[in-house]
Amino acid sequence: MKDPFLAILPRIDVHGETSDTVIYLVSDFINDNLIMGNKKLVIIHGIGEGILKKAINSYFKKDKRVCKIYGDIFNQGITIIELK
Repeated sequence: MKDPFLAILPRIDVHGETSDTVIYLVSDFINDNLIMGNKKLVIIHGIGEGILKKAINSYFKKDKRVCKIYGDIFNQGITIIELK
């Protein structure tokens, strides 16, 4: 079962990026969506070895623009970020 509301959320796919690059890409994506007024975003990082997921979670948990960060129980390859 998939969450139908995830399909309409803004998303960025960071497959194949390095853990350093992904921080800049996601940060710019957050800035763009704050300007547009979006409060919930989907980051598609894939499952793999979990390197991108760990980088995203560790960096953006400290980000003042982020209210909440969590995964999807139906898809381990994405992270959902809620903005303030």
